[in-house]
Amino acid sequence: MTVIRRRRPGGAAAGQPPVDQRVAAVIPAKDEAERIADTIRAARAIPHVDLVLVVDDGSDDDTGARARAAGAVVVRHATNRGKASALETGAAVVAMRDEEEGLPRMLLFLDADLGLSAVNAAPLVPPVWAGRADMSIAVLPKQAGAGGRGIVTGFSRRSIQKFTGWAPAQPLSGQRCITRSAFEAALPLARGWGVETGMSIDVLLKGYAVVEVPCDLRHRPSGNNLAGQLHRAAQLRDVMAAVAARRLRRYPDLPVVEDEAPGQGARTEDPAALEAPGQTEPTTPAPEVLDEDDESYRGA
Repeated sequence: MTVIRRRRPGGAAAGQPPVDQRVAAVIPAKDEAERIADTIRAARAIPHVDLVLVVDDGSDDDTGARARAAGAVVVRHATNRGKASALETGAAVVAMRDEEEGLPRMLLFLDADLGLSAVNAAPLVPPVWAGRADMSIAVLPKQAGAGGRGIVTGFSRRSIQKFTGWAPAQPLSGQRCITRSAFEAALPLARGWGVETGMSIDVLLKGYAVVEVPCDLRHRPSGNNLAGQLHRAAQLRDVMAAVAARRLRRYPDLPVVEDEAPGQGARTEDPAALEAPGQTEPTTPAPEVLDEDDESYRGA
C-alpha cells in the first residue's frame, strides 16, 4: 500500500520557504513548576520561534507564574482539561496573535518537562518550514528509567499502519511541528492520551505528508511502579478510543502517489541533510523501534 501524500507545486515545496514564516512553540503544562522555565528558555532559542505560549492546564503549583517570569505568554485553564484541550487552546491563542495579512505561524508542540533539552527540538522545524513535510515528529533516544513494555506504543503503531500504511517509530511522541492547515485537518483532536495517534491518522488520510526526525530530547519518564502502570492503562484506553472513533470517520478520496514505495509519504529525515540547500530528499533507514511509551505529558 502506498501512503497518500499531498504534492504541492512551487513555493515552499520547491525549496523556497517564505522569509516571513514564523513558528510558535506551544507548551501544555500541568504541575511543571520545576522545569517549565528551562523549557521556555530553550524553546526561545530555536530558530524561527518568535512566540512561546504555555497553556497552564489547571496546575496546582506555580507553573503559570514561573512560565510568565521566563518570558512566555501564559493562558490558564481553571481546571485540568487534558492535553488535547490544551493544544487546541494554544493553537487558538496563536491564531489570534497571527498578523491578519501575514502567514499563520507554524506550531511547534513541546512537552513542559523537556527542560534545557527542548532546544534540541530545532531539527523538527526545517522540513516543515521548507515544505518537505506538513508535520514532523521527534524520535527520542532511549529514556533512562522508563518502565513501559511497549504495549501502548505497539498498539498505536499497528493502528496507524492499518489506516495509512506507515508504521512510525514513535507514534506517541508529542514533540511535533505542524502547519496550521495540517493541524486544522486533525480537529477535533482525540481526547486524552489518544491525541498523537489520532493526529497522525487524520493528517495522513487527509493528504498531508509526515516525517520523523531524530532529536536528542530528554523528559521525565514514568517508572514501573503502580502509578506508572495505572498511567499506561489510561493511555491504552485513550488510544483505543481514538482508533475506534476514526473507524467511523469518512476521509476524502485522495489520489495515491504511485511513484513512492510504501511508507514514503511518512519517513525519517536525516537532520544533517536539512540544512543543505538543493539537496534531494534523504533516504535514511527508519530508526530503531524503542520499547518504552512516551509519557512525558501528565495532564490528561
